[in-house]
Amino acid sequence: MNLKKTLAALVAATTMSGAVAAEELSVAATPVPHAEILEHVKPMLAEQGVELDVKVFTDYIQPNIQVSQKNMDANFFQHQPYLDSFNEGRGTSLVSVVGVHVEPFGAYSTRISSLGELQDGAVVAIPNDPTNGGRALLLLQKHGLITLEDSSKITATPQDIANNPKNLEFKELEAATLPRILNQVDLALINTNYALEAGLNPTEDALVIEGSDSPYVNILVARPDNKDSEAMQKLEDVLTSEAVREFILNQYEGAVVPAF
Repeated sequence: MNLKKTLAALVAATTMSGAVAAEELSVAATPVPHAEILEHVKPMLAEQGVELDVKVFTDYIQPNIQVSQKNMDANFFQHQPYLDSFNEGRGTSLVSVVGVHVEPFGAYSTRISSLGELQDGAVVAIPNDPTNGGRALLLLQKHGLITLEDSSKITATPQDIANNPKNLEFKELEAATLPRILNQVDLALINTNYALEAGLNPTEDALVIEGSDSPYVNILVARPDNKDSEAMQKLEDVLTSEAVREFILNQYEGAVVPAF
């Protein structure tokens, strides 16, 4: 009887230990490359007792709202200038946890093969959010198409253009829609994640593209109350691991660049 009781106790203990749930961590992300990178690290986190729940969003607003309202633990889709602008405009206090990668911003066209071919009055589409719109204009300025009143203003809009020798006409549209209207404009400035989703290869298809020294590092974002949690720290560690660095380099072939 003692042996049977001992065996029963061992079975019960094993069952109870196996029933202990892993800690859950929910992260909002845009599909490419953010959600792909998160899916890649899921097994690594599972080994450390963290169950990663990735929710995919296709816009740049809801991921921050969901985290701010505590419906999600974190998000992964944006760079620091965008986060700063969002916090200021929405009264939120989201914070960066760690920088992971850079998605070099590019200019694309189905009508021309170089910026020199842009005609007078050409229509140029740029993102309508302050930081990515400004980022687009800074790239055009870098390549001599326009001059801004403040050459370093990261939230510049078309109203901040001081010199526009080709009389370019700017259309400000939601960033996610730009690949879909590419054939309707002469040039579109597109975030790399949306370019990749649309089947564009930034290193081959972009007429011009930011260098790897871009200041727009994509970051893991959380709230002040949970940014230092054990699960968040584990996610930070795997996102900046050598395994993820190799994954980014091999998977995206220069279209996405590790920032660590």
